[in-house]
Amino acid sequence: MSFLYTDVCTSLGIKYPIFQGGMGPYKTEDLAIAVSNAGALGVISSIGMAATLLPEAAPVDAKRMFGEDPPKELLRKSIERVAEETKASEGIFGVNVPVASEFILASKMFVEQVIESRENDSEIEKRLRVLVTSAGNPTPWAEVKKHGLTWVHVVPSVYHAKKAEKAGADIIVASGHEGGAHVSWDPVHSMVLVPAVVRSVDVPVVAAGGFCDGASLAAAICLGADGIQMGTRFIATKESDFEDLWKKAIIDREERQTLTGRGLFGPMRFLRNKRAERIVERTLKDVPSFYLGEPVQSNEEILELERSGFDELLNGNESEALMFGGECSGRVDDLPSVEELITRIMNESRSAFNRICDSLE
Repeated sequence: MSFLYTDVCTSLGIKYPIFQGGMGPYKTEDLAIAVSNAGALGVISSIGMAATLLPEAAPVDAKRMFGEDPPKELLRKSIERVAEETKASEGIFGVNVPVASEFILASKMFVEQVIESRENDSEIEKRLRVLVTSAGNPTPWAEVKKHGLTWVHVVPSVYHAKKAEKAGADIIVASGHEGGAHVSWDPVHSMVLVPAVVRSVDVPVVAAGGFCDGASLAAAICLGADGIQMGTRFIATKESDFEDLWKKAIIDREERQTLTGRGLFGPMRFLRNKRAERIVERTLKDVPSFYLGEPVQSNEEILELERSGFDELLNGNESEALMFGGECSGRVDDLPSVEELITRIMNESRSAFNRICDSLE
């Protein structure tokens, strides 16, 4: 048992209070395997798998990225692979399903597959314990708890946290504005958001947005959270499913080199390059309408910038590649294995708590 064993560790059966964020457009199979085997919560990301269901709106070419399998089959195979490759360690893992209105058909399909996979395999049932919902209304998804899943919902505000708790969420991830990819239009950052959410709900809270090392884990615990969720930091690991170009970009960026602009499901934070700058430029054209409550123009131009940006990523074009990333990229400067990273984070957090204790004597 770790020296830092919180309620989320107890309820999920994980060794360390660290969640891996669900990050598209990849399935994050390899990353989920590595994180689960290291004693934290690995998470399969489903968002990219749904691209074939959204041919006019999908930000990625699904066949180029995932092959010919339909979305539900992609998820089934991902679950089976992660379960098999974490069997020896008895690693615990979950699946992230965005529940935005634009994604709802895929959301239902993926939740059904998670339930089916658990019902059809006792080993999967024992270790696929978590369903993470995000980017939408939590209320319709409480049914998953009847199937033995621990339900986690991601929120950007106290209002949404209370709504998730009322709906029945077991754990709430409070995600600050400095995080990568999906963020809220309201720029409420983790230092304010996390303790406010902790104070407003009675369920365990996991802090996300800017958390990447032992110091930030210790800070999250001091703010009242039961653990942290990391996305950007986990991209820059040896096992992650992301392109080497993307990993290097995170390592090379400093904390000021991210931008927020419109995406498929609302605002997103990107690593700064020419592609991100064009998305922000297009976003700013809609700002007057947005704040005046007027209809915002179609986001087809934004979607095309996303689609072609992912193509440029696969083509290795750094200046035109679309890459998500949080402000903590400015604190990432190496490419460790997942196990090395988690061990370092736990050691650093222990040192931070020791310093706190020493200062009280």
